Amino acid sequence: MARITGLGGVFYKSADPARTQAWYQETLGIGGDYGAMFPWSAEAGGDAYSLLSPFKDTTDYFEPSASPFMINLRVDDLDAFTVALEAKGIEILGRQNEDYGKFAWIVDCDGIKIELWEQVGPAPAG
Repeated sequence: MARITGLGGVFYKSADPARTQAWYQETLGIGGDYGAMFPWSAEAGGDAYSLLSPFKDTTDYFEPSASPFMINLRVDDLDAFTVALEAKGIEILGRQNEDYGKFAWIVDCDGIKIELWEQVGPAPAG
């Protein structure tokens, strides 16, 4: 039977897509012909995963962004990555460690909140 195999992408409107693509390339080091492209790999011992996760419409988790969505990006070394972002003048909004990963948050040039995530340990059962 045919099945969904993973998240294909996050798409959203931007007043200036070229500026946004340049910001992601220059600030986060990710880019491609159609935006940031992420080939799947043997990351996390072959136990890498992505989520499509709804939140209640009353959540404040996406703040300070007014957007109704947030982008979560996997990072292989969150500590080093946030140091590099701070050196570029990017404000780190907060950090948090959980059993399944380490998190930090920033806002992109369009006001979209970005959650940076370094997976720690195996994917949760589910």
